[in-house]
Amino acid sequence: MNSCPQPAAYTPATDILSLGTDFYDPVQAAEFPMARLRFRNDRWAARVGLGDLDEAAWIAHFARFRPLPGSLPQPLALRYHGHQFRTYNPDIGDGRGFLFAQVRDDRGRLLDLGTKGSGQTPYSRFGDGRLTLKGGVREVLATEMLEALGVETSKSFSLIETGEALERGDEPSPTRSAVLVRLSHGHIRIGSFQRLAYFGDSDGLRRLTDYVLRHFYGDESGDPVRLLDHVLDATARLAGQYMAAGFVHGVLNTDNINLSGESFDYGPWRFAPRWEPGFTAAYFDHQGLYAFGRQPEAIHWNLMQLAIALRPIADSAPLIDLLNLYGERYQHAVTAAFLWRLGVRPRQPAEDQALLQAIERGLRTTGTPIADFFHTSFGGRIDDSVGDAFAEAHALLGRYRPRQHRRDRFWDGPPCALLIEEVEQLWAAIDRDDDWAPLHAKIAAIRDFGAALAD
Repeated sequence: MNSCPQPAAYTPATDILSLGTDFYDPVQAAEFPMARLRFRNDRWAARVGLGDLDEAAWIAHFARFRPLPGSLPQPLALRYHGHQFRTYNPDIGDGRGFLFAQVRDDRGRLLDLGTKGSGQTPYSRFGDGRLTLKGGVREVLATEMLEALGVETSKSFSLIETGEALERGDEPSPTRSAVLVRLSHGHIRIGSFQRLAYFGDSDGLRRLTDYVLRHFYGDESGDPVRLLDHVLDATARLAGQYMAAGFVHGVLNTDNINLSGESFDYGPWRFAPRWEPGFTAAYFDHQGLYAFGRQPEAIHWNLMQLAIALRPIADSAPLIDLLNLYGERYQHAVTAAFLWRLGVRPRQPAEDQALLQAIERGLRTTGTPIADFFHTSFGGRIDDSVGDAFAEAHALLGRYRPRQHRRDRFWDGPPCALLIEEVEQLWAAIDRDDDWAPLHAKIAAIRDFGAALAD
């Protein structure tokens, strides 16, 4: 979902209903005391035919959740289980969000509009079903930066402040509330398959396999082995993109792994300032399970759980054979992601891998900020100011041809980064002075950066 946006006609869809009522629960949205639009993704609104909505209609649909014409008549809380920090939990599902609508974009792809903070559902347990405004702002920033960096990610579509005072244990309270709408290829998770396997529902596994293959991959085979093949390829690519972006998701549980291979659901995320494999994002990740350098391993472990869930409808041998290909596919993906961010064309696989290894050694040895290195090296530029630790990397990089011609856009001004200190400053301006100008200026800068990077 990272190609240049083009206006499209509004094309509603209801394909999720073909799965049947065993996969979701109809729910009602919360009624909020206030609805103040804070962020609207006009780029992606245009791509799904909603760019012409005025503010009143936007709020009616994305804060009051009046159904979109021709799409779902009522919100649906999706059912799933999941491993959370590798402990299986059958008592989860959409607890503060729901699937609000389905639409098709300018390329005819089925997309979901899902929510976060839209109220309680049968899976809320003891939660209030709400989202803090700070959490919403953080998700907008994460998705904008990841999209700019070429990472397959959900898109923050709408953020509306809702006028409630929320109590939270991990931030100063009471704090402001919001409801977020995100756009993605789908909200089917590894945990969706795990739930069906948990209940021994082979028919449900086949139906969900058909759905994901058809709508996420354009594959009509219905073959669960082909499903694992597609998902393994997509998630290996995502793992590689995370590493090239210097991004730490923080909570890579099986209920947070989308079968489309898109990254989504941003809580304690961070961008690593330097190449530190042990860097963690979540304060509660005491063992470093989802640390920066362990994310490829975590995604592979999650794929093993998908294979186990598919076992009632597929033979073990081909599933195992595919899982054994993950390392090779990840290595190809991370190399491709590094070369893309460097703005250079691939050479021979052995050369490309040698370059990647030399860059990692230099970053780890020097502690050079990740964003700084890519900024100064973009297009194959050799910057001697970073010292001898990058001598090997620069010697190799000098053999590469630039992917594009407008490299000068990267040589003026500071690198575009999004570290935690800046995120906190942007939030402080909102929290203290209700000043949204710095946030919108940062989003504009990120989008300019993404346009230059993908030129």
